[in-house]
Amino acid sequence: MNAAVDLFKTADSQGSQLQALNAWVAEVAALTQPDRIHWCDGSDAENAALIAQMQADGTLLPLNPDTHPGSWLHRSSPSDVARVEHLTFVCTPEREDAGPNNHWMAPAEAHAKMDALFAGCMRGRTLYVVPYCMGPIDSPLARCGVEITDSPYVVANMRIMTRMGAAALARIEREGTFVKGLHSTGELDPDRRFIMHFPEELAIKSYGSGYGGNALLGKKCHALRIASHQARSEGWLAEHMLIVGIENPQGETHYVAAAFPSACGKTNLAMLIPPQGYREAGWKVWTVGDDICWMRPGADGRLYAINPEAGFFGVAPGTSEKSNPNALASIARDTIFTNVAVTDDNQPWWEGLDKRTPALDWQGRPYDPANGPAAHPNSRFTVSARQCPSWSPRAEDAQGVPISAIVFGGRRASLVPLVFEARDWTHGVLVGAAMGSETTAAATGAVGVMRRDPMAMKPFCGYNFADYFGHWLSFDKPGAKLPKIFHVNWFRKGEDGAFLWPGFGDNLRVLEWMIKRVEGQAEAVETPIGYLPDADALNLHGLSLSDEARVKLFWFDRDGWRDEFEGIGQFLGEFGPRTPAALTEEQQRIAALLAE
Repeated sequence: MNAAVDLFKTADSQGSQLQALNAWVAEVAALTQPDRIHWCDGSDAENAALIAQMQADGTLLPLNPDTHPGSWLHRSSPSDVARVEHLTFVCTPEREDAGPNNHWMAPAEAHAKMDALFAGCMRGRTLYVVPYCMGPIDSPLARCGVEITDSPYVVANMRIMTRMGAAALARIEREGTFVKGLHSTGELDPDRRFIMHFPEELAIKSYGSGYGGNALLGKKCHALRIASHQARSEGWLAEHMLIVGIENPQGETHYVAAAFPSACGKTNLAMLIPPQGYREAGWKVWTVGDDICWMRPGADGRLYAINPEAGFFGVAPGTSEKSNPNALASIARDTIFTNVAVTDDNQPWWEGLDKRTPALDWQGRPYDPANGPAAHPNSRFTVSARQCPSWSPRAEDAQGVPISAIVFGGRRASLVPLVFEARDWTHGVLVGAAMGSETTAAATGAVGVMRRDPMAMKPFCGYNFADYFGHWLSFDKPGAKLPKIFHVNWFRKGEDGAFLWPGFGDNLRVLEWMIKRVEGQAEAVETPIGYLPDADALNLHGLSLSDEARVKLFWFDRDGWRDEFEGIGQFLGEFGPRTPAALTEEQQRIAALLAE
């Protein structure tokens, strides 16, 4: 067809020898039948043309140029506003390899189902070829992909979120390997919406959604589901973690990787601003990444991490001058907002931002509280990480940054103390595997339900969790200098239902204790669940904590934890004989201590 001929002309004009890529794009073009094909180079001129095209057809609406220059609003379909875990599949030849943590479909069946949906779906549309690199373009840990999409909105977001364009294509040409992602918005029909992953083929097919992680295939689909499979076979870790640097007054920086389920404060922690007393003392916080972390062992036995993303796809509601001034400063310009409300002077607005009343809600209707929140609870902003005031220049280090501590955490209104340290690596893996959190608006389904979310990877691990736990355990080998592992809970509530810990910038007080534990300088109390600080071990200067807070934040309920560990044992049992014996033995060891 003509489109395929145009493709080869474009590829030849670039001097490309990427026969495999050319052949795949030609195959997709024959299936989807686009009117034209465009190879994305990531240039400013290309982006400006795409933005103008989307403004003309109403896909992007300009925001107030005086308050938010270069910024745009996108409104997605009301039925297309979050990840769809129940429609997300991992397609391995053997069901057991996907594990009970994933929805599974046989690869042949999945390809047939998806190809039937893709047949002719791009008639009247442009097929965009989007070469991208996840991670610094010259990093040995970075991995490349190509997304084919019919959505210019996806192209504009991928340009912000990845290293997209000519440099990525050149790396693909050098390496000869890439993840293949095929996406179409289709008809945006929820009954014709699927996201299929083929780990052994390094391939993704997504149809029927234009939302975030369902459509920006470099994000959760590649950087977690496919990359976790790659990481297992290549000896590294692909994790749903922020990366933050904590610089003390002596100028020493420790890097921390932390895993939290979506909408549980990852971005806030990644962009933390120290309390005033800490700032005056010389503490600084550096943002490397807010969502995804790829780690590998270095020559010195330590784990080194990169952020594979180049931008932030953050949750807007709750972001404010109080909660996250750095995020607010980041999105003051050159930002794509999705499903937020607008004020009468056309500024983006969401619940928790300020006291103003919006003019239009996220669907473009005059704001009426009877219709629910003005901004969708999962509304987002897409912005370059470089615009963050706390952005770390080391985010572009090809070799990554050394990780001193790994932190797990979720929303737990009761039981779980503010912070505890794992006894050793095996215990730490169990802490991560057993992590529980109350669900949020980032995924479809009920909100506020406690579920196990190992390492915050429940929606994202591309293979059997039992094998994933085993992979984590495998890093504990002679010569390894592994990070200490901690668990935090910023969301413990008192009898009155209010949070007991102030959170936000004050979380640095907890991070300081962790770093001192890494350096062997801080005291802790040994308990069956791990090492806990008492209230005096943390710098609480300037805080006023109630007696209830001091008890519940810094100690543990033996009876409650006995029940918790019974539940953890049942959870591990769900994965059958593939569950690593070391993890089961650790659970039983702690359960026995709690029973004493």
